[in-house]
Amino acid sequence: MTTIDATQTDSAAVLDVLSQMYAAWTDNDADAFAALYVEDATVVRPGVFHPDRAALRDSMAGGFAGPLKGSRPVDEPLSVRVFGGNAAIVVSKSGIVMAGEDSCPAEREVLATWVLAKQDGRWLIAAYANAPAN
Repeated sequence: MTTIDATQTDSAAVLDVLSQMYAAWTDNDADAFAALYVEDATVVRPGVFHPDRAALRDSMAGGFAGPLKGSRPVDEPLSVRVFGGNAAIVVSKSGIVMAGEDSCPAEREVLATWVLAKQDGRWLIAAYANAPAN
């Protein structure tokens, strides 16, 4: 993992936000999941655009009640960069292990880019985008 212009404290705090988000996902808790995003966060995935936290929350609530119920994310941070103590970019290799699966199949692995911003002393996700890893 690469760290640029970051204190260990900032890097750990940024990665902790992602850990909290993954815990909320595993708990199928759309409110806790969305609370880790800034209000005007953007999420872009192939064929999907969520323009704000409310749209993301609604989408995740539907997913957790349906096809994502019982799923869990897997994530391997590849790079963490913190800029000026107020912005961070994380690149990771991620995927979703669906209910009943032991691992994420290669065809569902993605390379993800996370942009985090520090607001009122707290790191939050400002933007997320992914693309197929394979």
